[in-house]
Amino acid sequence: MIYKFRSAASGDVIMLGPHGDAMLRLLGREPAAKGIVEPRDMPAAIAALRAAIDEAERRASTPGAPAAQPATTAGRETAHDDEPPVSLRRRLWPMIDMFERAARADVPVVWGT
Repeated sequence: MIYKFRSAASGDVIMLGPHGDAMLRLLGREPAAKGIVEPRDMPAAIAALRAAIDEAERRASTPGAPAAQPATTAGRETAHDDEPPVSLRRRLWPMIDMFERAARADVPVVWGT
């Protein structure tokens, strides 16, 4: 599945299924083909995504600590294993930006048909 997140306050954000599933779980939601994040819920969503980024970066900077593999490498193809994984910060930044813009405009973020 591919997620297409939409809001009247910004451009669309497209995520592959495993990344969208992981992001929704960070928000405390079960992955679903369609859904909505209301403006009143966006501060908590932004805080949850930022906390996940901080935790992933803290773990990555701790010597000997295992890296956050599922969140950073889910869905990678074996042909590209020599490329560095996309950081959680880079993967989630478009959603944080979308939530911030939508919160300012007081409009929801939706996905699905």
